[in-house]
Amino acid sequence: MEKKHIRYPIGEQSFKVLREGGFLYVDKTEYIEKIVNGSQYYFLGRPRRFGKSLFLSTLKCFFEGRRELFKGLYIDSTDWKWEPYPVLYLDLNTSGYQEENNLEILIENYLQIEENRYGIVPTQKDHTVRMGNLIRIMYEKTGKGVVILVDEYDKALVNNIHNPEQFEMYRSKLASLYSNFKSSAEYIKLVFLTGVSRFGKLSVFSALNNIFDITFDLDFSAICGITEAELKENFREGIESLAARYKRSYEAELAELKRHYDGYHFSEECPDIYNPFSLLQVMAKRKYANYWISSGTPRLLAEQLRRNNTDLEKLIGIKCPQSSLEGLNIENMTPESLFYQTGYLTIKDYDISDDLYTLGLPNEEVKKGFFEYLMPWYSKIKESDVHVFIIDMRKEMESGEVESFMKRLESMFAGFGYDLEFDDERNVQNAFLILFTLLGMNIDAEVRTSDGRIDLLVRTLEYVYIMELKFDGSPEEALEQIQRKEYSLPWAIDDRKVIEIGINYSSEKRRIDGWKVRM
Repeated sequence: MEKKHIRYPIGEQSFKVLREGGFLYVDKTEYIEKIVNGSQYYFLGRPRRFGKSLFLSTLKCFFEGRRELFKGLYIDSTDWKWEPYPVLYLDLNTSGYQEENNLEILIENYLQIEENRYGIVPTQKDHTVRMGNLIRIMYEKTGKGVVILVDEYDKALVNNIHNPEQFEMYRSKLASLYSNFKSSAEYIKLVFLTGVSRFGKLSVFSALNNIFDITFDLDFSAICGITEAELKENFREGIESLAARYKRSYEAELAELKRHYDGYHFSEECPDIYNPFSLLQVMAKRKYANYWISSGTPRLLAEQLRRNNTDLEKLIGIKCPQSSLEGLNIENMTPESLFYQTGYLTIKDYDISDDLYTLGLPNEEVKKGFFEYLMPWYSKIKESDVHVFIIDMRKEMESGEVESFMKRLESMFAGFGYDLEFDDERNVQNAFLILFTLLGMNIDAEVRTSDGRIDLLVRTLEYVYIMELKFDGSPEEALEQIQRKEYSLPWAIDDRKVIEIGINYSSEKRRIDGWKVRM
């Protein structure tokens, strides 16, 4: 018998298309049962391309009573009566919101479609009034509570974070529109909103003070994304195909997939979550790549790092309470909240006694992809040259060609621009962290010894590099500190050759202006 070809739903957000087209579907319908037996108002925050839109589409088909699409899925085995409800679906992800009337055009289109469907002749132009009227008439004509689904409720806000006037304009309009969801409560069965961020200290949700935010809720932690159990149950053939191509065992391929695309956590006891977008891509293409990172430029995050003069090393590993992660305060936006909500940092540990989360990079895809994107922001290397630069430098360090890789390091910093908004020392520290992380070697920054901290320690199969960086000092001072504090002592009996490097960075010249080596 011919083996059936698996259709992976890459980028497919329609549950109807997915099910009718025979695409692979990971059953998430158990969460529908929890929702219908729970609150009237829900909010779910997740990073982009994590399956929020597909889940909303699933809810839409469910409440429309389309049981044929759910055959064989969990929800089909429940006692749900499958009676159709009126559904109002607002997808706010279809505009860039760069112009003042973008939201009005989008809402006007949705209102006209639904008003025509229910035979409503609007008597006013005001969208808020028309929305309230529409919800009431949908209820009256069907005798059923209205199901309201809003996809990417915050897209207009996220796209205008650094444009206060435009941000406030969109915030005010959205708050007015969403106010109908509470004032029309008697006509509503369910309201479910999704987005990347929940903006704190804003009146967008002021009318919905009873909304159930399931973003950090353990019972809903795997509502989007793929768990390891779901991976093994649904993707065995894809994993075997990858293993055959890369000549690895099934278990080794699982480990490789985990290293690249796993590692997300959305509550303190959340199971490991794989990035669904990247997982589908690697299965379909049978090739590892930074799919999720490549699908959207993290320019907003890079700009935020520069604005806040952020120490990357401290950010990656920061400890913070849940309150720092669950809302974005536009007046005082913290990097950890933005990086967590957009998926570039995730929960790595939770201290129940202190009620603190430890954040970290989720996986290899995010680490490599994001740092490759950041490299040109912190150096003179062009984006198109980053990959080759890293490969060449790695080879030079592995073979002990100190002169070559130090000249390459000099070129990386040569002639920094004067438009940078943060101090030179932080800039250079971030650049070193980015570079040596991308090198993928055994690297530690600011390693503690019995008598101080090594700025950078790099270990290869044959060499141990101990680097000390000075600002407006001299390479001699840096080497003297390495010797005085005996940084090399822990590797005195190591078979590898120890190479000490003293480096000086000149803030006046804005480049490395000297370095010396001792072997």
